[in-house]
Amino acid sequence: MAVFTKINNKEITYIESQFTFGKIKKFNGIKKGIENTNYLILTKNKKYILTIFEKRIHGGCKYKDLIFFTKLMAKLSKSNIKCPSPVKNKNGNYIFKLKNKNACIVTFLKGKDKKQLSEKDCFSVGKNVARFHKVSTKIKLYRKNTLALYSWKRLLSKIDNRINKISKNIKWIMKNDLKYIKENWPKNLPNGIIHCDLFVDNIFFNKSKFYGFIDFYFSSNDFLSYDLATCINALCFKKRKNKFILDKMRSSKLIKGYESIRKLTKKEKLSFSTVCRGSALRYLLTRAYDYLNTPKNAVIKKKDPKEYVQKLNFHRNIKSFKEYLN
Repeated sequence: MAVFTKINNKEITYIESQFTFGKIKKFNGIKKGIENTNYLILTKNKKYILTIFEKRIHGGCKYKDLIFFTKLMAKLSKSNIKCPSPVKNKNGNYIFKLKNKNACIVTFLKGKDKKQLSEKDCFSVGKNVARFHKVSTKIKLYRKNTLALYSWKRLLSKIDNRINKISKNIKWIMKNDLKYIKENWPKNLPNGIIHCDLFVDNIFFNKSKFYGFIDFYFSSNDFLSYDLATCINALCFKKRKNKFILDKMRSSKLIKGYESIRKLTKKEKLSFSTVCRGSALRYLLTRAYDYLNTPKNAVIKKKDPKEYVQKLNFHRNIKSFKEYLN
């Protein structure tokens, strides 16, 4: 989440005219995230999240993508997967125009993210990712992953050598890892709708217990194990003296929690380090691009690409699936 598009009372009055939830008492921009503009809006009785979809290199979604996201959240909510539920306007649509951009409003999910997850939290997250996969694979929706392997070469070509000031030889590292990953990327793994962005700020806890997932705007059809790999990268590394090291207690609990609901196949385990490496490269690429190209006037906290250089290096040296377990 982030704020690229500023709104004022004029837009708030327009929103009030389009929906039935009454007068908006307060609205605040949400700084977290890097892709779309988000505001917390408060009415007399409820809280909602307004998302304005930005036309950026990897955040500019087509209208049919937005329909996919909103329908997915609606179907997940009906299947008891805790997540925001989209709100229809007076015309019965989830998507509406605001400042010439597509936008939607979803219900506010109570609870909040944790800065760091415990081993117990990781088990719970793994379990609920698997629950989400069990439900999502039965949902008859389809969206191609626009940030899958085929897109990384194009994205790399848009990152110039200025990025080497952030970390020595980073452009060369990305190029060489991409070559290896393309040559070794698995085929025909279990597939379905995945979240694609399960970072700590998209996982909510309430009263110290897992509560739900938010921000489904990268969701698409891809390998189920790719979601789990992203969780390993996002949730299971600890920082010591500016170095990111895998916490095997956390990764082990995450995987065990997942497998308590859905067992990984032999092929998924054999290819897991390559998929983790691919997930690390994907986030290194998008962070590197955003680091160089985020507008100066955007209300946003830039994320350091160097973190994912270290994570990429870790997965490069993994020999077997067992190395992710304690």
